This record gives sequence, C-alpha cells and structure tokens, in this order.
Amino acid sequence: MRVGVCLKPALVQCAHAAVKSSKSPYYKKKYESLVKRRGKKRAIIAIARMILTAVYQMLSTGGAWNPGGLYKIDMPAPLVEKQKAKAIKQAKKLLLREGIISESQLVS
Repeated sequence: MRVGVCLKPALVQCAHAAVKSSKSPYYKKKYESLVKRRGKKRAIIAIARMILTAVYQMLSTGGAWNPGGLYKIDMPAPLVEKQKAKAIKQAKKLLLREGIISESQLVS
C-alpha cells in the first residue's frame, strides 16, 4: 500500500480542522482567500499541502511550530511599506475632503 493513499485523506481532515480553528487563524484566512479563486475542494487540498510542507520543514530542520512567524512570511516587506504609504495617502485625502485639515497643515 502506498503511503500517499493513507496520507492524503489524513491531511485533508487536518486541513478541515485547521480551517475551522479560531485559535490560529492563519490557515482560515488562507482558505478564505483561496476559496474565492479556486473553490472549496481545491482550497482544502492547497491547505493540506501547506500543512504537509510545514510538517516536512519541522521534521527536516528540527524546528518547532511557530505560527507567529507565518504572518511575517505571508507578506514581503516592500509590499508592507507600499501598503503603509497608500494608507497614509488615503488618510490625508480623507482629512482634506472632510475639512479637518487644510493644505497648508498637510505640507508641514
């Protein structure tokens, strides 16, 4: 009997449990974004593959599970900076439109 025959259903069950977990929402957020593009079944398989990759990395490096580090991996630093700049620009625009600040206050 091949290992994959037993492993895939077990990983899919783990993926379903991880998606429903509220303690660590990483896989839940990933699943929700994948469902929009791929559909439910393919999204679950993708989550199962992510779990398998994480398990393999933990076994090969001897590292411990660190879900806090996953959020940092998820978004590259240049993208974070770009999003911050965009948010600041939008906030300034809103403040000007609502009359909370003037053009002269914005420059200084």
